[in-house]
Amino acid sequence: MNQTLSFLAIPVISSFFSVAQAQTNKVIEGILINEKSEPITGATVKLTNTGVTTSTDSAGHFAFHKLSSKTYHIEIKAIGYSKHTMEVNVKDEATNLGPIILKDQSQAIDEVAVYGKYYEHYKFDSISGSLRLKTPILELPQNIQVISSDLMADQQVFDIVDGITRNISGATRQGHWDNQYANIRMRGSKIPAFRNGMNIEASWGPTAEDASMIERIEFVKGPAGFMLANGEPGGFYNVVTKKPTGNTKGSATFNMGSFSTYRAAVDFDGKLRKDGKLLYRLNMAAQQKDFFTKYNYSNRVVVAPVVTYKLDSLTSLTFEYTYQGSSYLSNGNYTFSPKGFADPGISNDFFYGDPSMEPGKLRDHSAYIYLDHKLNERWKLHAQMAYFNFDMKATSTWLTYMTANGDMPRTYTIADEHGENRFGQISLNGEEYTGGIRHRILVGADYGNKKFWGDFRDLMPEDPDTKLAPIPWTPLNVYNPVYGIPGNILPAIDRSKSVKVRAGGSNYVNSTNYMSFYAHDEMAFLEEKLRLSLGLRYTIAENVGKTAIVDRTDKAFTPRVGLSYSIDKSTSVYGLFDQSFVPQAGTDWEGNAFKPVRGNDLEAGIKKEWGNGKWISTLSAYQIKRKNALVDDVEHSTSTVKFQTQLGETTSKGIEFDITGEIIRGLNVNANYAFTDSKISKDTKEANIGNITPNTAKHTANAWVTYRLQQGVLKGLGLTGSVQGMFDRAIGTTKESNFKNYLRTDGGISYQKGKYSISLMVNNLLDNRKLLTAGSFGAANAKIKESVSYYTYIVEARRNFRMGVTYKF
Repeated sequence: MNQTLSFLAIPVISSFFSVAQAQTNKVIEGILINEKSEPITGATVKLTNTGVTTSTDSAGHFAFHKLSSKTYHIEIKAIGYSKHTMEVNVKDEATNLGPIILKDQSQAIDEVAVYGKYYEHYKFDSISGSLRLKTPILELPQNIQVISSDLMADQQVFDIVDGITRNISGATRQGHWDNQYANIRMRGSKIPAFRNGMNIEASWGPTAEDASMIERIEFVKGPAGFMLANGEPGGFYNVVTKKPTGNTKGSATFNMGSFSTYRAAVDFDGKLRKDGKLLYRLNMAAQQKDFFTKYNYSNRVVVAPVVTYKLDSLTSLTFEYTYQGSSYLSNGNYTFSPKGFADPGISNDFFYGDPSMEPGKLRDHSAYIYLDHKLNERWKLHAQMAYFNFDMKATSTWLTYMTANGDMPRTYTIADEHGENRFGQISLNGEEYTGGIRHRILVGADYGNKKFWGDFRDLMPEDPDTKLAPIPWTPLNVYNPVYGIPGNILPAIDRSKSVKVRAGGSNYVNSTNYMSFYAHDEMAFLEEKLRLSLGLRYTIAENVGKTAIVDRTDKAFTPRVGLSYSIDKSTSVYGLFDQSFVPQAGTDWEGNAFKPVRGNDLEAGIKKEWGNGKWISTLSAYQIKRKNALVDDVEHSTSTVKFQTQLGETTSKGIEFDITGEIIRGLNVNANYAFTDSKISKDTKEANIGNITPNTAKHTANAWVTYRLQQGVLKGLGLTGSVQGMFDRAIGTTKESNFKNYLRTDGGISYQKGKYSISLMVNNLLDNRKLLTAGSFGAANAKIKESVSYYTYIVEARRNFRMGVTYKF
């Protein structure tokens, strides 16, 4: 281990000396635009006589710093545009090349707005800066898929729980508390939520991000040890929020649809000072949405301002704040049946709550501060801090038991939560050469503190015989529901003490601290065709609980080795070994602290760009061994208290295939398929070995296809078709698939002209009433004679539509 650390330290130390010795401070900078004066983002700009490479930002800007006085040869490449070369003789301190116009490679000028720009925003060539690495996606030794804000807009997605998993092979979402957080699974496990490179996963959170604040979502498959924050063996998703671009522009979008859905969102982007030193971005959204279930609704407000101050040409500070507030009647849309899943006798609009119950209110605040400083043209320092404050005041209801005729007496509980998270990261990355070997080096440190308090007490008196606390009113019947509990039956809730105080007497109090240090070096050989990545992380994690028994401290080294080879300019193959270490808060039903998740990932794949880089395909195969996975403890959970337990080890094997981009002119596709075989391979209970990992789909397949006319009278008219499928699904304890297949179709039509666009999407086009996103089994209550076993599930909405209008200015 010490030899490995020394090996990684050599290029890092030599690089620091290189930085220290740099004495010049001459700059070359410029802006790339197309023939419509639109900025070209993600273009590659290279100084061919030094090998130094950079890329343009969202404003089309690029810069090389701390150069010497000499002539530089510049090569510029951008997808869909002709290659551009030039020579620049550097004499002055600052050489500004001004706007550089790249000519479109395949269309006439009047087609660029509709055609040239469109596929760029479905397909990305590089990952965001929040993922730290500078290597293009094509050359990375890992399967990383990106969802753009443009794709989300085309799909009329309102937030991160709203169908985004269709765009990623093997990703599924288990419906649960839809008003609160996403519950996304991939490669046999639930994956954590990241935002701007930080792991913000919480006990019941984070709050699902609204689409108005999202620039892109990056799905990183596998442990991804190159990240400074802890990630699950199955991977994670990283939400990248919108930042100022320096261009004065904006948009306004209005949506309406079924179930009394109304939404408005605005995006303002520009300069607060004429010299461009002070930039801003402001996104706001307001939404009223009723669910397809009776009485339930979700109203939301989002305000997300961002300000960037450029101290000089090398240094910038960015301040970001986000407020998400929502009000809702019930957090989920569950159905219960004594007969089976997708019971045809139960209406699609069944609601298990009641309009007399107190609505829930969720308030979520987050703040980021970013510091970026370019040491020279090769090295960059980045630091960021974040603070999250989440508060929810709500009530909850659940069945106490079920009878054969569909009666379900219900509980009524308080459901207050509060969370506070603090994070800090610092990283240094750059590029150096030792002989003919290029090094891309990343070193950094990461700190996180997560605290959670929850109050989930019964609000009704407990029956001394059954130990249940049902609402003293006529039980709700799933086949003939009658609503309207008298107001004097439901008690007033005493919140005079904070949830932090009230949670003190329960098991729902925990605090997690972690710190990690990381070093990573990607070495390139054979004219950069062969790339070897070596990384090592050291993590210290501490869980603080209610008692000393719950307290736990763990330390671990986790290495990473990746190999990637470019067969040609458009094709690469890769192999990867990566480990993960993830601390877990909470205890089992006996009060024992959970052990951290440990994972090993072996992966190989091939990536290829087609059509001159307009679309890309990725084929990967993997095997993940994951120890100490958390699953629901059905044996010890009750109607009001839910416990979890840990499995010994799960082994997940799979194959994934993704394509995204413009296949032919005007035809844009996002399609994927995944085979996932995930089973329990080790456990203290012999009977569990061989069971399918709960909430797993063996086969998933999705396709989103849009065709837009490029010429003629109907130029700008678009047609959309989508299909989503999940097959051979498993829930609970089983060795065979035991949950209904899922097959959903959507369709739409849209029109774009100039600054305007209008679209209509029809979801669940075939009106399938058996689209289940989650399910579980409930046992009969032995103390209640008429009690029977039952099924719990979430079914999707019947056929519905959304219409949207956007104006860009």
